[in-house]
Amino acid sequence: MVAFIPAEKALIGLEIWCVENLHLVPVPKSSHGKFFCGSAYIVLHTVSLRSGSFEHDIHYWLGNDAKEVDSALVSDKALELDDALGSHAVQYREVQGEETEKFLSYFKPCIIPIEGTFSSGPENLNSETYQVSLLTCKGDRVVYVKEVPFTRTSLNHNDVFILDTASKIFLFSGCNSSIQGRAKALEVVQYIKENKHGGNCEVAAIDDGKLVGDPDVGEFWSLFGGYAPIPRDSPSATQKEPDLSTVKLFWITTQGKFSESETDNLKKEILSSNKCYMLDSDSEIFVWMGRTTSITERKTAIASVEEFVRSQGRSVSTHLTFLTEGSETASFRSYFDNWPQTVEPKLYEDGRGKVAAMFKQHGYDVKELPEEDCQPYIDCNGTLKVWRVDDNGVLLLPVEEQRKLYSGDCYIVQYVYSSNDREENLFYGWLGCSSTMESKAGAISHMNLIATSIKGNPVVAQITEGREPVQFFFIFQTLIIFKGGKSAQFKLSIADKGIPDETYDETRTALFRVQGKSLDNMQAIQVDLASTSLNSSYCYILKTETSVFTWAGNLSSARDHDLVDRMLDLIHPTWQPILVREGSEPDLFWHALGGKGEYPREKEIDIFIEDPHLFTCALTEGDFKVKEIFNFSQDDLTTEDVVVLDCRSEIYVWIGHHSNIGSKQEAISIGLKFLEMDILVEGLTLEIPIYVVTEGYEPPFFTRFFEWDPSKANMLGNSFERKLAILKGQAQKIEAPLRSAWKAYSIDTNPDSVRSQSVGPNERARSSSPASSILGSSSKSSDYRRFSSPPAITKKLFSGYSSDLVEAANGLSAPSGNKGMQRVHQPQECITYPYERLKVVSSDPVTGIDVTKREAYLSDEEFQETFKMTRGAFYDLPRWRQNKLKMSVHLF
Repeated sequence: MVAFIPAEKALIGLEIWCVENLHLVPVPKSSHGKFFCGSAYIVLHTVSLRSGSFEHDIHYWLGNDAKEVDSALVSDKALELDDALGSHAVQYREVQGEETEKFLSYFKPCIIPIEGTFSSGPENLNSETYQVSLLTCKGDRVVYVKEVPFTRTSLNHNDVFILDTASKIFLFSGCNSSIQGRAKALEVVQYIKENKHGGNCEVAAIDDGKLVGDPDVGEFWSLFGGYAPIPRDSPSATQKEPDLSTVKLFWITTQGKFSESETDNLKKEILSSNKCYMLDSDSEIFVWMGRTTSITERKTAIASVEEFVRSQGRSVSTHLTFLTEGSETASFRSYFDNWPQTVEPKLYEDGRGKVAAMFKQHGYDVKELPEEDCQPYIDCNGTLKVWRVDDNGVLLLPVEEQRKLYSGDCYIVQYVYSSNDREENLFYGWLGCSSTMESKAGAISHMNLIATSIKGNPVVAQITEGREPVQFFFIFQTLIIFKGGKSAQFKLSIADKGIPDETYDETRTALFRVQGKSLDNMQAIQVDLASTSLNSSYCYILKTETSVFTWAGNLSSARDHDLVDRMLDLIHPTWQPILVREGSEPDLFWHALGGKGEYPREKEIDIFIEDPHLFTCALTEGDFKVKEIFNFSQDDLTTEDVVVLDCRSEIYVWIGHHSNIGSKQEAISIGLKFLEMDILVEGLTLEIPIYVVTEGYEPPFFTRFFEWDPSKANMLGNSFERKLAILKGQAQKIEAPLRSAWKAYSIDTNPDSVRSQSVGPNERARSSSPASSILGSSSKSSDYRRFSSPPAITKKLFSGYSSDLVEAANGLSAPSGNKGMQRVHQPQECITYPYERLKVVSSDPVTGIDVTKREAYLSDEEFQETFKMTRGAFYDLPRWRQNKLKMSVHLF
């Protein structure tokens, strides 16, 4: 019997055991991916996270012909393995043919179960005649492969089939199968060719309905005894969305009995650390085991749930997931209201040595842990140009003003840099936290208009003040963010609200927090003039009418002190500063801040960049579908799809050339929708930066998350055509030409004037933007252009925001007195429609509505009847909970 290894000795990657004679024996790596129908297995998958910890997933796989005693053994041993790993793993029951996508992702491109049972002895090579087999392949991301009877009646129009013969492999694609499904099936063909034929066999692709003109077609049908029409498939039943009302929580007693919870609103506090529970959501069943429960209690709970599934006659497709307290998956947490976000202290400046020592225990030879993402991923000596959004137009800022942004305004930033001997464009729409809705909508609309006018596919990003990505700061190198604003919209807004104008000028007393990673990445942020704005982790500059103070927090570093000295040259270069250490402040310092008060004195946590997750996204007539791609690689970026790379602190929306997304505005809308759903229940907000990246134009700060092969990003054709060409050794024939550098010149000036150099104080030399043909080439303040703002675009763009922002986007040219509509959940301003017409699956759908807010168009009576709660109670729920409820009644 195998003695499981402790957590710190677990190997990165896969470890597999199989039951043989009631004992677990290790499966050699050469046999990983081979599963016998008559055996039961345990699979341990271990990854090292960027935080330095390890993540374990345990799967026990049950072949269709496995003995009951073997199945029970792997269930018990999976729990013992979890215990050996510190009870931090997630356990999954996998049934042959109904495996989870996470499990199948370990064995790309597929697993093909083998008849018989596993044997640890020498492999018995069968020299009999090659056995012809017919396989069906299902799935666009992971492939479920199943052998079916070798008869014509096994074929249908919906699936992809592989006919494997001694000399040739045929791929038959049903006319209703997807391009992605056909491409994934080709990966299976490649796998069979290499593993069963030693790479020596022909491959033929057969299209459903093609009867003449290709000798492979005739050969294929002759193997079935000749051609005969394939009968039409009966319409498949629409997959029913899980109904949230059927989710039930049961306490499992120590005797294995079930006691149902009486509450409808599930909260984490219901779960007791000394008990086990079953959460039944129909399609998936979770077993949650409290931290203080014993192994015996956990085995009893798991056995009881497995018996429950059998006795209830539940489908074999019902997945079972076993969780120990503290290892809850996002799927499990999503069924609970307001599951608390857990933030673990990662790393402090003064504690790096201790953490590095912990890493050495895991075999990492490091002196100290590096800071996350403290380096740029693109050339930061490029061209910078900045426009301020003002009065429905944009105003080009002179070079000396580019480093000064105001919280009450919005800006468009264009950065042109060199990459692989060509020029690349990167655009940011920066939204000040005090700016108006009109300015925010205008910034994104104008940014996309400019980007669309640039040849190629520039990367665009929507960012909000306070949530800027590190790449943004590296581009600016030095940046000062002032309070107030200079745009007409901001001035009008504060006048309407009767708010004093606190826009910074040199005569005002002001407090600035200084932050940054180096002299090439430093910022000064104007904060509230109060002692509560101080923090021991930072340095500050306090400018009064008569003097300038620099304040150094006790937890600040020597690097922070250098940044303050450099920032002083920008904010007030002529005055000699008064240096103040925390704890030795003069009375004049506190007087300028309105008196001494309490402020944070603990070291701020440096949160690690989370390990990224990749998702496919589809938005069809308001129905938004998201599915995670596990163990992703560059090959998962299929040209027909739109995917989101979720890095938690920022997301990337990647657009394939053959996707149905027609504009970057639509892509940003999908990004907002994704943030709104918060599918991993990680506390995402709409302020998180959204990058839009187009296939073939991926920037280095995106490709760093993959083992990137540039040649794969320069191929023509759909995903099936690409895979087929590679399989037949013809990839070079469909490779697209590399992009050539393109330089735009101003329509108002000659080319030489565009590239004139400009240098600001404390900044590297920069040149003017080559995209001056869009907004003019001069750097004078008078360079001012207006653009119309298409309402249809901005309505889609801000579909994830509240309706007052949508109204602001649609009414950029409206008179200033237009206040916009009420928020969408205030029905008195809305037209109502019947529920049957508002459903996503309606046979008579309503047109011209905001499809992200379908519930807002219900009458109060139908709203109560549909959601079993009042409108106010519904909108008091967290956003993710609202979305789940809407999905359950087909309104999302």
